Amino acid sequence: LYRTYFPSSSGINAEYGGTLEHYDKRYDRITTKAERPLQISNRLFHYVSTTDDPIIRELVKEGHVFATDSILATIMTCPRSYYSWDIIIQRVGSRLFLDKRDDSDFDLLTVNETANELPASEGGSNSLNKLSLEATFINQNFSQQCLKREQKHFKRPNPFLNDEDDNEPSSVAYRYRKIPLAGPGEPYTLICRTEVDAVTTNASGEEQLMNIKALNEWDLKAGASEWRQKLDTQRGDILTTEMKNNKCKLAKWTVSSILAGADLLKFGYVTRSMPRSSGESIGHSILGTQQFYPKQFAAQISLDMNNAWGILRVIVDKCMQLKDGKYVLY
Repeated sequence: LYRTYFPSSSGINAEYGGTLEHYDKRYDRITTKAERPLQISNRLFHYVSTTDDPIIRELVKEGHVFATDSILATIMTCPRSYYSWDIIIQRVGSRLFLDKRDDSDFDLLTVNETANELPASEGGSNSLNKLSLEATFINQNFSQQCLKREQKHFKRPNPFLNDEDDNEPSSVAYRYRKIPLAGPGEPYTLICRTEVDAVTTNASGEEQLMNIKALNEWDLKAGASEWRQKLDTQRGDILTTEMKNNKCKLAKWTVSSILAGADLLKFGYVTRSMPRSSGESIGHSILGTQQFYPKQFAAQISLDMNNAWGILRVIVDKCMQLKDGKYVLY
């Protein structure tokens, strides 16, 4: 799959939905000497699969292949993946629907998936499953904490809101992208639901869409944080280590941002705050942030989008040869 190449595709927005909040630029001034505690948010996050999306159902006549950005990112970065995953494929006539299993851990973030030493599968707060839950928890809360309550409403409301929900939804815009799949053979159109986390303005006052993610330090040596000692002066070294240990996760975030047409990709650096007594739980602190342009960051992590699109096209071509039915890709 590393040798498969097709031209990168650019698409158009078929639909918009949701509400975004503005990024709080004060978080760009956080340092290790002026850290902020990570706050717990009760906002709702929706992880809805492809065939359960009402807007994708409306767009079914406009495309051949239907998926979400997280599903596509998993496929397009699969050569970097170490942990197993699976995707449900439904062939219905001339159309292909890519879904995730309802009972899977598909939406949980991995931790140190590509490191030389993987986290232990069992035991304590540093076990594989608990680290994955911790990283997902940190990402959710960080992405909402660094926002101002200034809202930007899009054409349609959040399609997954329920009148019975007591908590407010997270800041999110759903961009339904219509993308031609390049390559030889039958021309296909991809309909993809993508997500953007926030909006900001540049120096010229122009609005820019932003995705917000968090890198987290969990392996504290003798209870001490290496990030607290080095982040302000050796941020490049820390990011390089994260690129090595979390090569797949960073690639997925980058692919999702490019698919969504996000202008910026913001990273937060979050570390553990060790409990002062045995009865306290582990807390977390934000030590700093860093910002990239998604396509430039793709080059920095050696992510070739032509190869990523080629991988997707090969798998779509294989699946289009199947008879109508439901299949598992793993």
